Amino acid sequence: MKAWLDDRIIPGETAQVAASDRGLLLGDGIFETMRLAAGHVARLEDHLARLAEGAALLRLPLPPKPVLRRAVCRVIAENGASSGALRLTLTRGPGPRGLLPPSEPRPTLLVTQTPPMADPGPCRLMPSRYRRDGNSPLSRIKHLNYLPQILARIEAGEAGFDDALLMSQDGTHLAEASAANLVVLTQDGLVTPPLSDGALCGLARARLLETGHCREGRLDLEALESARAAWLVNALALRRVQSVGRVSLDDAPEWSDRMRETLYGDA
Repeated sequence: MKAWLDDRIIPGETAQVAASDRGLLLGDGIFETMRLAAGHVARLEDHLARLAEGAALLRLPLPPKPVLRRAVCRVIAENGASSGALRLTLTRGPGPRGLLPPSEPRPTLLVTQTPPMADPGPCRLMPSRYRRDGNSPLSRIKHLNYLPQILARIEAGEAGFDDALLMSQDGTHLAEASAANLVVLTQDGLVTPPLSDGALCGLARARLLETGHCREGRLDLEALESARAAWLVNALALRRVQSVGRVSLDDAPEWSDRMRETLYGDA
């Protein structure tokens, strides 16, 4: 598929960044993953707003919003596909050796598109030894260093599970899965872990909170294992949690349908 790199459309397989790009060498950058449905990018302005928050935190120069919108729209138009996923990646660009960035950075902007993924089905979760630090400002943005999540997912796969459940920094409360927020159906309704326990401020999560379908609440492993049902949710999909460790969870199709309509019914 075609991609946007800096200021032009090119074949995705030929996209190259400089050997000195700080995103490649140091993870110095941010990204957004967006859902494309019926030719429309769901919640594009919210994604761009979160990208701006991440750029401000990292002191990363951000292209103007019209440039970002144009890059996204050009990729969609060039590829001619009306559904799938788009990823917008912004790095600080090339720089000299060392940690300090150049005084006048030249950011790298890359927008790529992939086809829709097949429904992965219910998820078997394994509690991970890796942690999320809710006190770190980096836990609130989608930066390019995903090593804890990558290692947690590898660990889960090697143990025969589909995904990993990362805990809070003290190892007591639930944070999120490797690439999705956690939503749990308790006797009092839907609950999702708070940002202070390490959950990323995902846009799907935010949507459930904004519409009153869900509330924030601290959850431990025992609460999850005794829950009526649970799901993993992100911008792309809602996935039911089938089990946590050796404990099976029930299906709640009516809740799944309700959340799916709220999250993805407008695109």
